Amino acid sequence: MHYLETDRAISRRSDPRRILPGCKSIVVLGIHYEPADRPALPSENPTGRLASYAWGDDYHIVLKPRLQALIKFIEEQVGHPVANRWYTDTGPVLERDLAQRAGLGWIGKNTCLINPKAGSYFLLAEVLLDLELEFDAPFVTDHCGTCTACINACPTDCILPDRTLDANRCISYLTIENKGAITPDLRPLLEDWVFGCDICQVVCPWNLRFAVDAGDPAFSSHLQLAFPDLITELTLTPEVFNEQFRDHPVKRAKRRGYLRNVAVALGNSGSKKGVPVLIKALSDHEPLIRAHAAWALGKIGGENALQALKEALEKEIEREVVYEILQAIGHQVS
Repeated sequence: MHYLETDRAISRRSDPRRILPGCKSIVVLGIHYEPADRPALPSENPTGRLASYAWGDDYHIVLKPRLQALIKFIEEQVGHPVANRWYTDTGPVLERDLAQRAGLGWIGKNTCLINPKAGSYFLLAEVLLDLELEFDAPFVTDHCGTCTACINACPTDCILPDRTLDANRCISYLTIENKGAITPDLRPLLEDWVFGCDICQVVCPWNLRFAVDAGDPAFSSHLQLAFPDLITELTLTPEVFNEQFRDHPVKRAKRRGYLRNVAVALGNSGSKKGVPVLIKALSDHEPLIRAHAAWALGKIGGENALQALKEALEKEIEREVVYEILQAIGHQVS
């Protein structure tokens, strides 16, 4: 993620006073969301999976008034205005490092912050203050030990042994932050994930033993979206997408990114039920969706899929989509 490598980004992350001149303290907060152990409901159609933090409202929207209320409370306690800045995954701060220094937990091998009494299903936020506060002791011990459950479970091998993560292979990055095509070698490894991924948290022993039973209710307000019907989702128009995911994290991927992911998940399902909507997606106005629908049709196979790919090839003008169609046809006839 090259936007993190600019001189301005590095300097602001290295010194909070470049963000808030006079910054003396940082309050770091965590809020629980739903553990990713809810089973999918039986369905006649193939379904996808959303990371469990996305089973409710967008945390940026949820936490904004709460952080503002905290600042108001602090100012009431000290009796005067306090210069401040607040962030929740929105600003140039190293959230996990600050959380570790604030005593909230340690950074695990999966690069998530883990609390020994609550696991890792929580979101972080920070308030920078021009106010001296009594500091908490940092969390200095590491409790991952010799465990490699997260490393072993990751389908794309994105978790590296040196406690770094290759974002270019991470399912969360590929399905959310990545705005282009998902490389063909990684598509089968996404399985049924259409937005984010929880695998490295699901297998973590600290979550298996100590994760909270339920998160904040705001993060479970859209449970009907947790395991979306892939056939229905691939038919979403821009208008329906915007309405369905208003104030929801999925909106970050935008329609073209989300339907790209849905097409890949449909291909991975192998279900012939997905062929009609994938054929329709070959005419979508977004080339990114058309390209991944072609791949999915090639993966599922069948005469209907092959005929539709040949017809699409005759009228397709985008080079990247033409390539995907040719590859899909080749996969079928080989």
